Formats: sequence, structure tokens, C-alpha cells
Amino acid sequence: MANRPRKPSRAELAAAWGRTVPDVIAPGLRVLFCGINPSLYTAAVGYHFARPGNRFWPVLHGAGLTDRLLAPSEQGLLPEYGLGITNFVARATAKASELTNAELVAGAALLAAKLRRFRPKVLAVLGVTAYRAAFAEPSAQVGLQAQRIAGVPVWVLPNPSGLNAHYRIADLVALYRGLQTLA
Repeated sequence: MANRPRKPSRAELAAAWGRTVPDVIAPGLRVLFCGINPSLYTAAVGYHFARPGNRFWPVLHGAGLTDRLLAPSEQGLLPEYGLGITNFVARATAKASELTNAELVAGAALLAAKLRRFRPKVLAVLGVTAYRAAFAEPSAQVGLQAQRIAGVPVWVLPNPSGLNAHYRIADLVALYRGLQTLA
């Protein structure tokens, strides 16, 4: 994997609160991944899923969605693989629990507009709890959803954060590999 960015200091992390990280998005992607919101670490370094314990990048590779393990600093290569990243809420927080349900619902409306504009083959939402709140689907489970958003199939996946420890990396790889059936 390419070099990781320098670990941000406590002051840099504190200063990252509320910052945004630009989407990695293009028309016609195979999969658009939608996270909950950027972490302070991600906002401080400027790359999605950059925290060292986050398993997003290894899971992408393990699931066969990339041909090699990419570093967060290589996120700009994702569209070459037909992949992209956005978030329900753009502002960085220390924990996703700092977000309100109203923010997630507003983010869902913005996400639907992005789907209409960019038309990915599938939307992969990273976090079942966020999906439930954002789309008022309280019984949603991991996997393919009956609901389409802006005509795009939705696949809900566990969040790859290291904080979501009850999913082992092998479990995440198997679940993310399922995206290949739609993309």
C-alpha cells in the first residue's frame, strides 16, 4: 500500500471538526459507496476512510473490487475501477452519533439527487443504522434492499470502521463481494 499520510496531531483533529472531504464521484460508476460522515481523522488528512483501523481499503481489495490494495491517498483512482465515495452528511465529527436524524434524512435527499445525476449501477450504503434513519426503513437488514433510490438498487453493508468490531474482515469481504452480482 502507498504511504499513509502523517498521523494528525490532537490539535489538527480538533480543528477538523465540521470540515468536509470532497466526494470521489463520476458518471456511470459501478458502485457508489455512501458512508455516514467523515471522521475527524479523515477530515484532517483529506482522504476518505483514512483512519488506520478502518477496513474499507483492505475489504475493497479482498472483495475483488480493486486489483490491489489502495491507500486512502489513492482515492482518486477509484473511478478507474468504477467506484466512488460520498457520505450522507458532509461534516466531520468525532462519532457518527453526533449527527441528528434530521441531518441523515436531509443527506438522503442530497444522495438521491447525486444518484439521479451520476447514475451508478448500485448504491452501497455503509451502515445499516444510518440507512434505517435516513430512509425511514426501521427493519432494514444488511444486503440488497427492496427499495430503489432514484431508480438505483441499494445494497446495505456493515460500516468498515474498526469500531464495528463484531464484523471480522473476512465477513466484510464476503458481504462486499456480493456487490459484484449487481455491478
